Amino acid sequence: MGTAGTGTDATVGERRQLINVAYRLLGSLAEAEDAVQEAYARWYALPPSRQQEIVSPGAWLTTVTGRICLDVLGSARARRERYVGAWLPEPLPDRTERGHGGGADPADQMVLDESVGMAFLVVLESMTPAERVAFVLHDVFRYPFAEIAGILRRTPAACKQLAASARRRVRAARAPDPAPAARADLVRQVKEAWEAKDIAALVDLLDPAAVMTADGGGRAGAALRPVEGAERIAQYMAGIAEKAPGLELLERSVNGAPGLVAERAGVVLTVAAFDLAEGRVARIWVVRNPEKLRWWSRRE
Repeated sequence: MGTAGTGTDATVGERRQLINVAYRLLGSLAEAEDAVQEAYARWYALPPSRQQEIVSPGAWLTTVTGRICLDVLGSARARRERYVGAWLPEPLPDRTERGHGGGADPADQMVLDESVGMAFLVVLESMTPAERVAFVLHDVFRYPFAEIAGILRRTPAACKQLAASARRRVRAARAPDPAPAARADLVRQVKEAWEAKDIAALVDLLDPAAVMTADGGGRAGAALRPVEGAERIAQYMAGIAEKAPGLELLERSVNGAPGLVAERAGVVLTVAAFDLAEGRVARIWVVRNPEKLRWWSRRE
């Protein structure tokens, strides 16, 4: 799997791939960056002779990053229990909408595809850590089970079973994906009805059994429990619009799909992602925790 390691030059090009892997494993860009930094720290701590012995530095870094993420996922349950309200993955902005393109930030290195969609990431949160690692590495990044076995310290056959179990979860949760134009049009209609505080219009755009989940993390006002039902969600949204004068709603790409961003004086306060089913909005994920919105700042 490649030639012998050649020190720093053999690893500098791996960071983008590792950030993409770690974000999908953790659902947090900040935690993903920490995991990748730790993997590199371990690489640089190796004696030069040991680095030279490693045939594929990229594979070594992936293995170490995967194990670090596995440890983080293992402790996540206790951290989620201490979290105020619902925990949602960090929303990702489109690189072209951030006002700069230097590529230095982790958000600039993300590949936005269906595997970072909010609905997909929420399903990943329902998996065991081992299922998530096996599924993401195999089904998303096409790593062979023989390599995944080294990360999970299980047999390839066991890893294959873990990925199959995770795959069933994904299939059970996924609705047919609407055409991009139809998705964008529906989100635009939600925006217009929200701005107009038109409860009837919002109810018509929402699935009767729609669910809105908000993440404020105790740092921003947000419903602590999911809001269920089209009527209740519409009233909740209209109430927010009534109580928050000066907010500007913008159509933005959120994790690679049409979403909405609420700004005040140029500061992003809320990011909303949507999941659609049969031409209506079935799920709304609202992230208000400012710690999860730092990648949305516009810097020239």
